[in-house]
Amino acid sequence: MAKEILYLKIAHIIQEQILSETLKIGDKLPSIRALQKLYNVSINTVKQAFLELESKSLIESRPKSGFYVSKTSNRKFSIPSMNKLKVSESQKSPDDLITKVFDTFSDKSITQFSLGVPHKSLLPIAKLNKGIIKAMRNLEESGTDYNLVQGNLNLRRNLAKWSLVLEGKLTEDDFVTTSGAMNAIYSCLMVTTQRGDTIAIESPVYFGILQIAKSLGLNVIELPTHPTTGVDLDALKKVIHKVKVCCFMSNFSNPLGSLMPDESKMELVRMLTYHNIPLIEDDLYGNLFFGAERPKPCKFYDEAGIVMWCGSVSKTLAPGYRVGWVAPGLFKEKIIRQKLVQTISTPSLYQEVVADFMEFGRYDHHLRNFRHTLHTNCLNFQRAVEDYFPENTKISQPQGGSFLWLELDKSIDTVSLYDIAIKQKISFAPGRIFTQLNQYNNCMRLNFALEWNDKLDADLKRLGTIVKNAL
Repeated sequence: MAKEILYLKIAHIIQEQILSETLKIGDKLPSIRALQKLYNVSINTVKQAFLELESKSLIESRPKSGFYVSKTSNRKFSIPSMNKLKVSESQKSPDDLITKVFDTFSDKSITQFSLGVPHKSLLPIAKLNKGIIKAMRNLEESGTDYNLVQGNLNLRRNLAKWSLVLEGKLTEDDFVTTSGAMNAIYSCLMVTTQRGDTIAIESPVYFGILQIAKSLGLNVIELPTHPTTGVDLDALKKVIHKVKVCCFMSNFSNPLGSLMPDESKMELVRMLTYHNIPLIEDDLYGNLFFGAERPKPCKFYDEAGIVMWCGSVSKTLAPGYRVGWVAPGLFKEKIIRQKLVQTISTPSLYQEVVADFMEFGRYDHHLRNFRHTLHTNCLNFQRAVEDYFPENTKISQPQGGSFLWLELDKSIDTVSLYDIAIKQKISFAPGRIFTQLNQYNNCMRLNFALEWNDKLDADLKRLGTIVKNAL
């Protein structure tokens, strides 16, 4: 039996024991070596099974003690509701509210649960600084000259080598570098749509996508999105005759944290290939998985070249470097021409720093530590929300990424709540900014890519009190 099937089988057995309360909260699991002998498998297979259970918050590791059934395996709070397909309402992007939230970014006294940027303490800044010095010494003209329009060759080569999840399907020639993932998405929409076209997106969706669509004069269909499994493909089928392009985040979407199953990714790619509809895939958070292995992107199942796979290091390594990329498939030449018009080239210095960081394993090492921190933070945040927020709060259960999505009592308006919270130096992202329609008014997004400490716990408690007082 295949190794991946074995570890999932073992994980499923233990999961059933937890759900049936054969294993209760706080119970210690058998050791890795004991399970290895019991199932006659390798130690690594058992470790993968434990990682799978950890990713679902069913078990937790205690240093020098072993694995235990976690408190969050018995969740008090339900997952958020799934919205309905809406295509006929008047559309209005919440630009003023987005600006209000972003304007707090420079105030260091505010606890930033709102913005999707990892705290500086979680980033390898000192190592990156050394990389800058090295790159300046090695690059011609110290990185001050124009780069290739397609992008830094060293970075593209390392992206191809590093994208193991695609199993060698891409080469350095398949990538075009960009100024972050948003620039990649913008360029993809520029070459695949015209003013007045309709695009299909998730809902709720990252507000930047709405802003790009508005600037390009595009119509938007917001598709129902399950907080665990992602976009409702049946809803897409109902409107596919209207759609020119799809733009989805299949791995750990922002803000829900949903993860589309492999079967759904395959079905989505088959459907769009049949209708000759491009898919812009934002895989910004795909490397921030909590389970045993990185989930495959839709690009893995793309045989016709319709998937435009976008990524960057903005959420994992260096937000300010603005180093991103796209593997645009059939649209590569159009993307290169579009980039030439927009920027001529992207800065070579930071691309070289990222390439060097990838090439010698430092990025992989950083990601392992970063993922562990994010998963621990996610559990801490979930525990705090269940302890401090009203009992009818609904909370997402992400298996990766850096966000929690909260659905509060229907009577609560999180836009008004934001004004109260900001006076107490607490910022969060109101749900209304993740849609162009009049919905998610009682929702909020929390960023858990922060340095966990007593103050953060206290601020979550204060935010929970603000919510309770609003009832």
